[in-house]
Amino acid sequence: MSEEILINVTPQETRVAVVENGVLQEVHIERAAHKGLVGNIYKGRVSRFLPGMQAAFVDIGLERAAFLQTTEMKTLDGGTAAALAEGQDIIVQVVKDPISSKGARLTTQISLPARYVVYMPASDHIGISQKIDNEEERERLRATVRSVMGAEPGGFILRTMAEQVSEEELKRDIHYLRKLWLRLSDRMIGAEAGSLIHEDFSLALRTMRDLVRDNVEKVRVDSRETYHKAYEFACEFVPDVAPRIEYYPGERPILDLYSVEDEINHALDARVTLKSGGYLVIDQTEAMTTVDVNTGTYVGRRNLEETLFKTNLEAAHAIARQLRLRNLGGMIIVDFIDMVDPEHKRQVLRALERALAHDRVKVSVADMSSLGLVEITRKRTRESLERLLCEPCPSCKGRGVMKTAETVSYEIFREILREARQFGTDQYLVVASQSVVDRLMDDQTQSLSKLQEFIGKPIHLQVESLYNQEEFDVVLI
Repeated sequence: MSEEILINVTPQETRVAVVENGVLQEVHIERAAHKGLVGNIYKGRVSRFLPGMQAAFVDIGLERAAFLQTTEMKTLDGGTAAALAEGQDIIVQVVKDPISSKGARLTTQISLPARYVVYMPASDHIGISQKIDNEEERERLRATVRSVMGAEPGGFILRTMAEQVSEEELKRDIHYLRKLWLRLSDRMIGAEAGSLIHEDFSLALRTMRDLVRDNVEKVRVDSRETYHKAYEFACEFVPDVAPRIEYYPGERPILDLYSVEDEINHALDARVTLKSGGYLVIDQTEAMTTVDVNTGTYVGRRNLEETLFKTNLEAAHAIARQLRLRNLGGMIIVDFIDMVDPEHKRQVLRALERALAHDRVKVSVADMSSLGLVEITRKRTRESLERLLCEPCPSCKGRGVMKTAETVSYEIFREILREARQFGTDQYLVVASQSVVDRLMDDQTQSLSKLQEFIGKPIHLQVESLYNQEEFDVVLI
């Protein structure tokens, strides 16, 4: 499977598109006004410790206090959660960006990533990515790291990209991270509470470090300045990547290649059409994301069970792509179309697991229930594409639906009756949207006349173009 990475840079934002075999799979966006915080290290101050929740709120200089759970509390000097007190200074690292109304999530278990290894100063553990499944290669990597580490403190995690990497390349990563940690340790000593100790690389450089794998054929950058930075970074830290980086000077916008812009816009739609004629409906809520699979116009050729099976198989691959593309995390419930054949259920679940195996983010899949439901958990470290690019509709306030003009008309009638009982006035003025006024003058004109007779006062109507369909005022004149 061949990959290409496109990097679009403007003064306001950087966007990275990961394209596999001509199809967009991932989008990463970083805006200058509010960059992501994951990986940043701060000297924080405990503003509140909650023994009942086994957690603490920590001020790291952001608008909202960040959240630190006891499971993430292991200080560099061996301190524990019980030792934390309000007003105490503590070194922390961001593991999750602020999402919705929640503050950033923190850990005191500092980790510094390079291309092939992750350095953990407070640990003595050597871990290896589960995606490296060859036992001989795992043992080679473990022995290589032990040899390079010597008696120096700290632990390491071997990343997936470390597979088949030479000892020299691993050495370079390890020495770089240790030097970086020494510099950061010096900064921590005199730092004030709420100050930034270490900021992770920009999105363009993180792409060089984290996203460029052996199957990436090209990295195209449409900014000459960013291209030079990326090329210099690659020459120093990942020399095998440098020849694959290209400056893109084309007149056609870089994200128009492979229809990336169109795909980003489609990723904001709730409905995803499948090639067979079936479709998915994806609904993202605060608690979880639900994915409903439907046959749509697909009628199949043999029988109903075969039709449902083929639709579900196609949906499994589409769902895996949509989770990556939309960056959906947390709890995800997939409602596959009910199938009778147990073998069909097994094959659909295996197809989903295989498709999700390409995801860079940790994903867990539970067995399919008797109702055809599959629970998926996907690690969430940043906002989804929808939450990043969109905001709740001011008219429906995020509900996704609006009251009908008929419903609002009846609300207006009730409000007039309420005011007629409480206040004395000569007449009433109803100010509402065009659709509601049209409804009152057409379908509800008889009801309006009866209401005027009942209260004995005239009712006038006025259109306010700035009102949405749910807004209205009843004015006493």
